[in-house]
Amino acid sequence: MDLIVRLKENPLPFAALLGIEVTSAAPERILAEISVREDLCTRPAVMHGGAIMAFADTLGALGAVANLKDGASTTTIESKTNFVGAAALGARLVGESTAVHLGRRTMVWQTRVTTKDGKLIALVTQTQLVL
Repeated sequence: MDLIVRLKENPLPFAALLGIEVTSAAPERILAEISVREDLCTRPAVMHGGAIMAFADTLGALGAVANLKDGASTTTIESKTNFVGAAALGARLVGESTAVHLGRRTMVWQTRVTTKDGKLIALVTQTQLVL
C-alpha cells in the first residue's frame, strides 16, 4: 500500500497536532509542509526551534517507517540540528528528508527545512534505530 495512503488512514497524532502535511513519500525521500502558526512560535513571532526539530524528526521517522520490514518499529537515537535562519509567523515551510544510510539496524536521514521560496531554515541529521 502507498505510504501516503497508509499515513492518511493511520495519521500520527503528534504530526497531526503540528499540522504536518505529507506531500510525497517514497522509501528514500519524504516531502512535507507545515505552516508557522502562532502557537508554534516563540518571541518575536518566529517558529520555536523545538517545533522545527519535531517537524524534521517526524519526516525522518516516516522515512524509516517506509523501509521497515513487517513487525519492526523504529525510534530516534540521535539527532543534530543546525539552525540557519528564522521561520517567520505565517510562513509555509517545506521539509525534504532523504536517506543517507538504510541499514538493517540503523538508518540515517537528513532533512532540509526551507521556506516555500527556498530559504534554508535548518539542516537536521538523525539516526533511527530499527527495533
